[in-house]
Amino acid sequence: MHELNFPRYSFRFKNRENKIAVFDELRKKFVLLTPEEWVRQHVVQFLLKEKSFPKSLLNVEKQLKVHDLIKRYDVLAYNPDGSIHLVVECKAASIPITQETFDQIARYNLALQATYLMVTNGLQHYFCQLDYKAEQYHFLPDIPEWT
Repeated sequence: MHELNFPRYSFRFKNRENKIAVFDELRKKFVLLTPEEWVRQHVVQFLLKEKSFPKSLLNVEKQLKVHDLIKRYDVLAYNPDGSIHLVVECKAASIPITQETFDQIARYNLALQATYLMVTNGLQHYFCQLDYKAEQYHFLPDIPEWT
């Protein structure tokens, strides 16, 4: 797999039917190691280890309804009150981050109403804070640590 722009993390792998799987500690199971999954697993470790997010408030790959369409978000962090703190859209390292990527996470966020958004392909990371009153977002140099 690609070397990514994250600190080095330790992962558990296993070979299943000549395919490599990685252990997802949030889902508590091995999942097929695709290029996008490699980025997703790094994001989860980044949020846990670098940003001190509680594991109990993180969720990955769940369905979401957006305008009668069923979509799947990559990573989501809740606030203790159940509101959404952060939504992360992951792309494989070979996929460039484009306006279409930002449009995708913006559509998801219509339903989720997160405080922060993160878009990454593992090499480039973009962070935004949303200001719903002013109806705008602000790019940030990094996502704030969990408090």
